[in-house]
Amino acid sequence: MSVAESFDMMTTAATYPTAAEVAKTDAYPGVTWRLEPHSEGETPVAAGRGGPFKIHWEVHGDGPVKLIFVNGLGVVKASWQRQTMHFGHVHGDKYSVLILDNRGMGRSERPFMRYSTSSMAADVIEILDHLSWTDERQLHICGISMGGMIAQELACVAPHRIASLNLICTAAAIENTASFSENLINRATMLLPKSLDRTIAYTAANVFPPDWLSSPDDAEVPTPSTPRCAPPANGWPYQTFSSNYARFAAQEVAKNVDKVGFTRQGFLLQIIAAGWHHKSEAQLREMADKVGRERILIIHGTVDKVISCPHGRKLIEYIQPGKSFIVDGMGHAPIVERTQWFNELISGMCTTGEKFSGR
Repeated sequence: MSVAESFDMMTTAATYPTAAEVAKTDAYPGVTWRLEPHSEGETPVAAGRGGPFKIHWEVHGDGPVKLIFVNGLGVVKASWQRQTMHFGHVHGDKYSVLILDNRGMGRSERPFMRYSTSSMAADVIEILDHLSWTDERQLHICGISMGGMIAQELACVAPHRIASLNLICTAAAIENTASFSENLINRATMLLPKSLDRTIAYTAANVFPPDWLSSPDDAEVPTPSTPRCAPPANGWPYQTFSSNYARFAAQEVAKNVDKVGFTRQGFLLQIIAAGWHHKSEAQLREMADKVGRERILIIHGTVDKVISCPHGRKLIEYIQPGKSFIVDGMGHAPIVERTQWFNELISGMCTTGEKFSGR
């Protein structure tokens, strides 16, 4: 089934609430968890590279294991809130978790210039330097989608700083893996003007499998015992939504309301960065040699409609990582679709990386 067909089915499905409906629920004020960082800042980067401009970052937790989550296209650092809470709050004595808004999104500045995954990786490195996270084999990097492309670039220029490298639903380069007619239909559908409800439904159909969307909300929300977490605006407790789709829709509504954090210009500039990303087989093999394949994890889903599964298979073929998973029935966002499994995998990679680094 094409994305366009999935989209048409979802927009007529009676089980999916509208944007207006989810915004009226008692759960909506708590859709973004109020996780209090241990430190945060806005740091100027890219002096001499078209800047300076400011990147907003947060560190959650104060443990010795340095874990960095790198955002995908068009999302803000709160997209990692399930991982931020788990690693930086529940286990904040073990991990220090860095999350940041890439240039063009969230609370970072939006310079009007050509964006590339290599320049965005340089932004991340400057933040890491600012934090003095500069030791050999110190960094556990985890990037999803475009964030995985940024992570590849970072690992290519600073392999000696990598303790583990986790590439999630990403690609060495974006290629057309669909038939000509399907690709034409999907591209036309993406570009058509749509209402907020149709935009949410279209995005959901791309990112997630339909059976997960229709299932009850499976988020493990914060509780009063969660360290350094404030209550939602309407007071404890954080509440669950009627379905996973309803929670996703609420997050998209909240993003749409934020006219500063999410702009069309920033989104389009990031699209250019992702669309023109390219690492050759030779470049990735050299990177893997220097990082160490036993330190690398690659994950991809068979029903990923954003970056199709052949991209993940090719990345595995190029890099030959120590650990890889092609997951049957998984979409583009295991960080929410399979949170517990994903968090356990990243925890295991951190343990492996620390062991190989002599810690």
